[in-house]
Amino acid sequence: MKKIQQITFIALIVSSPAFALDTELHGFVDGRAGVRTRNDPYEDDRSLTELRAQLDSKTYFDWGEISARGDFVYDDLATDRGKVDLENGDGFFDLRELNVLFTPVDWSDIKVGRQILTWGTGDLLFINDLFPKDWNSFLLGRDEEYLKAPSDAVFASFFPSFASIDVAYTPRMDADRYIDGRRVSYWNPGLQRIAGQDAVIDAQRRDDWFKDDEIAMRIYRPILSYEAALYAYHGYWKSPMGMMMPAGPAYFPRMNAYGASIKGDLGNGLVNFEGGYYDSRENSSPTHVVPEDEFRFLAGYEREIAKDLTMGVQYYLEWMMDYDSYYNSPFVVKDTARDEFRHVLTLRLTQMLMNQNLILSLFTFYSPSDNDAYFRPAISYKLTDDWTLSANGNIFVGENDHTFFGQFKYNSNLNLAVRYSF
Repeated sequence: MKKIQQITFIALIVSSPAFALDTELHGFVDGRAGVRTRNDPYEDDRSLTELRAQLDSKTYFDWGEISARGDFVYDDLATDRGKVDLENGDGFFDLRELNVLFTPVDWSDIKVGRQILTWGTGDLLFINDLFPKDWNSFLLGRDEEYLKAPSDAVFASFFPSFASIDVAYTPRMDADRYIDGRRVSYWNPGLQRIAGQDAVIDAQRRDDWFKDDEIAMRIYRPILSYEAALYAYHGYWKSPMGMMMPAGPAYFPRMNAYGASIKGDLGNGLVNFEGGYYDSRENSSPTHVVPEDEFRFLAGYEREIAKDLTMGVQYYLEWMMDYDSYYNSPFVVKDTARDEFRHVLTLRLTQMLMNQNLILSLFTFYSPSDNDAYFRPAISYKLTDDWTLSANGNIFVGENDHTFFGQFKYNSNLNLAVRYSF
């Protein structure tokens, strides 16, 4: 995208800070259509049929800036186009950003309002980034930027001499836009089969302001040629991992997380390590089931292996730390139980051609423990500065229906898109 409109206002009354000093406005119109490559008995044959127009503005004042970004959407597969749900991103309008950024003192910045938050070192793998994700958009073939869902938060950055500190406070929990069966089928452990629109998950939201809140913190600083960070989080599992029993609603159990990361140069590339401990603050009982504590780890390396060809590889681990308690639960079916250790390997290849106007990419997830995989091929061609054609795929394979990627095999899809940027 490029900026095509920049309007400068000259203040008529110099003493008044209410006048904008500068405004930027840009956006795009994106048409996208996709089909499933396999017959899914629980979902539509089309994965996407939508037209999206985004407006993105940033207005500067002498005291700070205001950002606003929203999408107007026509989604032919939506069941209720007239209803707008800013939490789930449903309806004809999705507010991506609306916030105010200001600097109260020279060693601190504060941003208040709806914003996209992210940190951590993983490439499409998240450990200490416990900000909301939109997994439906990711698996259906929307642009990768839509993997990140917005947060309604206060984000404060502090810059003391010994380190930099970021603190994000969310007064009401912002959950993932999780897989619920309306657009993407999934493994339902209660039914012991893949389900979709026949068994939509309607999770119990945590929506009490200042009671169901979250707080996340990052402390980071350079060490030699590396950037090291510590993380802490107090809140909830971001997808509805808990279940009221015997047949109650799914919900978001309480959890804390603590982690660390380091990233920097190694040879001709970049290396990164990240780990995190998920402390499930609730215990399973005859009335409800919650996740066990987990340790998660990733290591990655990225470098250019030929002219305009980059490669990135990662190893990722999930370790369920009290596996015996989980496995011996009366609510776990032994034949479809999770493994104690889940291993995932990823490979990203990106080739730029024709003066970088043509981009070919492939991202692959492979789990040797689950014996399943997920392939994300993509091609993008920039016709002009304004027009871009693209195609992508989401291909899932798996030996079993209950594994993480195997459960999505009927959702494999191919998509075509055209975008006009202004």
